[in-house]
Amino acid sequence: MLALAGYPLGLKFQFLDPAAGSPAGQIAPQTVADYDDPAALAGLETCDVVTFEFENVPDQAADRLAAATRVYPPPAALRVSQDRLVEKRCLASLNIATPRFEPVHDEASLRQAIDRLGLPCVLKTRRFGYDGKGQCVLSHGSDLPGALALVGQGPLILEEFVAFDRELSIVAVRAQDGSVASYPLIENRHEGGILRRSTVPSDTQPAVEQEAAASVQRLLEHLNYVGVLTVEFFEVAGRLLANEFAPRVHNSGHLTIEAARTSQFENHLRAITGLPLGATDCPAPAAMLNLIGTLPDKAAVLRVAGTHYHDYGKEVRPGRKVGHITITANTRAELEARVAEVSALLHPSSR
Repeated sequence: MLALAGYPLGLKFQFLDPAAGSPAGQIAPQTVADYDDPAALAGLETCDVVTFEFENVPDQAADRLAAATRVYPPPAALRVSQDRLVEKRCLASLNIATPRFEPVHDEASLRQAIDRLGLPCVLKTRRFGYDGKGQCVLSHGSDLPGALALVGQGPLILEEFVAFDRELSIVAVRAQDGSVASYPLIENRHEGGILRRSTVPSDTQPAVEQEAAASVQRLLEHLNYVGVLTVEFFEVAGRLLANEFAPRVHNSGHLTIEAARTSQFENHLRAITGLPLGATDCPAPAAMLNLIGTLPDKAAVLRVAGTHYHDYGKEVRPGRKVGHITITANTRAELEARVAEVSALLHPSSR
């Protein structure tokens, strides 16, 4: 999606991905190698600018490239995002509210952290977890044996369980000259730890929207950031708690391809190549539905007015994001009717 947004700007791309036949490799040259492969990294050192769209790339690889060419977002931001404890402490230092949290490194510290936070709570690996992986919810004392299975898998963090009203995200972009633009808050729905639907507008109060925009701007400036960054929030009775941030283009922002005047992908490229940022407003209601583990009938989906079909060219397997559908409409009522029609095609047994 970055390359598709960049070709109209006259940009050329080279991708590094350990998976042969990756979606990016279907539309631009791809080096198939590990992210820290020395020869592969040497091949990227001649690029005018290097970026990443996956926060689990080794920060040492980003550091090596930064010594030879421009790397945006900066490797320091990558390091902060890769450790949930460091990330939470960074957010707290900027007066961005988060769920309460405690570091955990063994059984004793886990029990002490549970005493301080109380039940329910969530135990997470500090590194490499995504889409609900590396997490364990503790609701009762009887859940402790299951949580102990995570102990020994590296450093952990225990967080209070948040009974949120909604999940929201704000996608923002900062240019090399320090200018910042934010997209409207996006409402998200997850199932099994995987994003299923994103909707804009989120119909939040203006004060909540302003708080989110101010928070993400403080974070962008603190990190001396260049590119797109997303902060995920829990909304609780009109109050925002930052869950985590992603130093990259974000799944919830996929709807900006059709919904916004300038997509997150184009704005990311504008930022890292020194171009002016584009407008981030979304003129009409829109929703994005992730396609998880299966692809629906394309023709049937496209018969629904306002639909835009994205097939990533991935091998289909359970639990894998293999595409998405964006739906646009003139009104929220019209949008919900179209979403219901498309959802029936994704889950025919629920009709």
